[in-house]
Formats: sequence, structure tokens, C-alpha cells
Amino acid sequence: MQFVVNGGRKLSGEIEVFGSKNAATPTIAATILTTQPCFLSNVPKIGDVLTLLTILESMGSRINWEGEILKIDNSNLDPATLNMDLVRSIRSSVLLIGPMLARFGKFSFATPGGCHIGVRPLDAHLEALKEIGVSVEYDAVSDIYELKPLSPGKLRNKVVLTEFSVTATENLMMLGTAMPSLEIELAAAEPHVQDLGGFLEKLGFAVGGLGTHNIRISGNRNTSAAEISHSVMPDPIEAGTFMVLGALATESLSIRNVPVAFMVSSIKKLQQFGVDLRITDDTVTIKNSLKNLKATKIQTLPYPGFPTDLQAPYGVLATQSEGSSLIFDTLYEGRLRYIHELQKMGAQAEILDDHRAIIHGPTPLHGAEIKSLDLRAGATLVIAALIAEGRSTLNDAEQIDRGYARLEERLRLLGAGIERIK
Repeated sequence: MQFVVNGGRKLSGEIEVFGSKNAATPTIAATILTTQPCFLSNVPKIGDVLTLLTILESMGSRINWEGEILKIDNSNLDPATLNMDLVRSIRSSVLLIGPMLARFGKFSFATPGGCHIGVRPLDAHLEALKEIGVSVEYDAVSDIYELKPLSPGKLRNKVVLTEFSVTATENLMMLGTAMPSLEIELAAAEPHVQDLGGFLEKLGFAVGGLGTHNIRISGNRNTSAAEISHSVMPDPIEAGTFMVLGALATESLSIRNVPVAFMVSSIKKLQQFGVDLRITDDTVTIKNSLKNLKATKIQTLPYPGFPTDLQAPYGVLATQSEGSSLIFDTLYEGRLRYIHELQKMGAQAEILDDHRAIIHGPTPLHGAEIKSLDLRAGATLVIAALIAEGRSTLNDAEQIDRGYARLEERLRLLGAGIERIK
């Protein structure tokens, strides 16, 4: 699939931020913990979400969209019918580990797939599971993991993670609901971890320490609700992507439904670049900032630091900024590959090693044939194509659908010349 982009047009208008992919997927996985029907709103209809729902359906989950409300009924799940091929297709399927172990006491699954942004091992998950007393066996021939507690009902109640792993934290939070209590040290504090904690509280579990690196879960459930309702938080990554779009490609862009409170570092970095922005409640208005942009350093860090998922979009900002910007992605060694695609469009940049690059600017970009290497790189290259002179063809555009719903339709409403070709 391709996006064909005719660049150089000035866009304007307003755009709304949809629900967060990274919050929706763990919440959907957490519905496994209950037999009560769950009603989720603000769920983005994107590739990873739809695939995860299909995985649940393969086990007998009843999924219905009632307008914009997603209803999930997991009262009749059968782990034996889990579609392993679908598990292998997305990274988000790793989030099944915690709730499936919690509900069924054992779980067999294949190695999750997803974006190729570097080595993304399961070590943090598996080491944590072993530490609290879960047996982990792996068959390399079948590529199947077998998990089960060594002593059912006697799991250790404290675990220290080997890194600030978001999905390992989320899995342990969900597994902790089946235990009297569980304390997670060196836990991730990301907004979507906090959103999952809010959903677990609606299920009736006590959750302490959200937003810190020490999270405590109590498995003593306390709820009389016949059904569970939850609204997924807006996506800070989509919001940050649109902010970069606004600074580079529009005369003025109003971005609505922005989770401002969770975007302190992202907004601060825009200000360091010289982006003209105004914040009113949950709306951010961005003015064209091309004349004022100046180089700065981008270093990704665990929350509340600058998010790795916004490193690439801000890299495009660096191509239009005066001076040399150092990019240091501390998390993934594959996250800088999009720079090769920007170089095809005229960007002046050097990849120093797997984690560091320097981008020099400002440099005019021109249309080219480029490739969407992963979800975030794809959205980044759409922005680059929109500000480039001439026509660009972005291959493997379906990667973008995994995290941005109907992106080309929303951009056309702003005046963009972008078409999808299947």
C-alpha cells in the first residue's frame, strides 16, 4: 500500500487527537480479567487494536461496536483456540501474558511481532515472571512459550524489574490482580500505565503508586458493578505528531483533545526548537514556525522524559531548524533508520551509531520514493512529504494504520494533497 503526497501546500484548520493505541491495547487485554461485559469508549480503530480484538475473538470473546463504543464480553474464553499466527503479527500481543496467567493459571503463546525498531526481547517480562515464581519453558522448534506458576497460589509478592519496561509493568499489574498483593519496583510510569491502572480500579482492584516507579496491586476485588465502562485516554504521541505538522506545514493548526498534562517534556522540547504554540485547556494551537526554528538536542528517556515514539517526528523538525541537532535515542537501536529515507529527500544528516545521529538544517526537502519502515517512521515521513517540494511516494503505508486512524482523510480536511493507493 502507498501514500502519494503532493507536497508544498500550506495547510490550516483543526484536528482532533484520537484515543491512545498504547493505552487501548493493555486495557483491551485487561478485559480478560473479568467475565463482566466491558464498554470502552475513545478506542482508536487502528491496525494493532483490531488485530488484538481478532485474537480475543479467536478464543471466543464476543466483540461488538455499538456506534463508537466497543463492547467486549470475555465470559467464554478458551485459551486452547488462541490464534498463534495473529499473536506473532503484533507486539501488543505480549500484553496477553499477565491477564491470561491471572485468569487461567497457565498460558501458552508464540513470540509477539510488531515494528522492526531494534531488539525488543521478552527478557524483562520473563525474568520478572521467574522472580515471582512462574515457570518459563520455551520450545525453539515450535516457537511456543509455556508459562505456569511453580507453586499455584504461592507467588512471591514483590518483583524488581530489570528496566523501566512499560509492557512488563502492565503485565505484572494484570497478573497481580490474581494474587493477594504484588509490589512492582522500577515500574514504568508512562501515561498509558496510569490509564491501565484506572481501568483495573474500575474492575474493583486497589492500585497504588500510579505515576511513580513503585506500583502496588491488591488482588482483593471489590465491585458490585454489573458492567464496566472506561474511556481510553487521548494519544500523546498522535498529539505530538500533529504539533510538529502544525509547526512545519500549516499556517495555523488547532489540535483538540490533547492530554497536555502528560506532555510536559514534548511541549518543552517544541519550545526549545522555537515553535510558536498556545495552550488553552485541552487545545493546542500551533502557528507556522519555520522562520524561528533553531537546533537543539533530542534525548529519549522513560516518562516523564522525552518519549522515543516522538523522536522521529521531531527529527523532521530538526531538518528545518537552524544549526545541528543531536538525536540520542537511548532505547532502540533501530529507531534512526528513518533518517536514510529523509536523506533521499535531501536532508543533511549523519548517523553516528545505532543510537545517535546529527541532523543539520535548515535544508529544503524534495519529493522522493521512500519507505515506511515502522509505525512512527511512517507518520514522520508523511510530514516530510507534506513540506517537501514535489511528489513523494511512501511505500508500506499500512504500517501507519497500526497507530493512526484514517490519517490521510484527516490530513485532506486540512488541505493536504495525499492519496492512498492499494
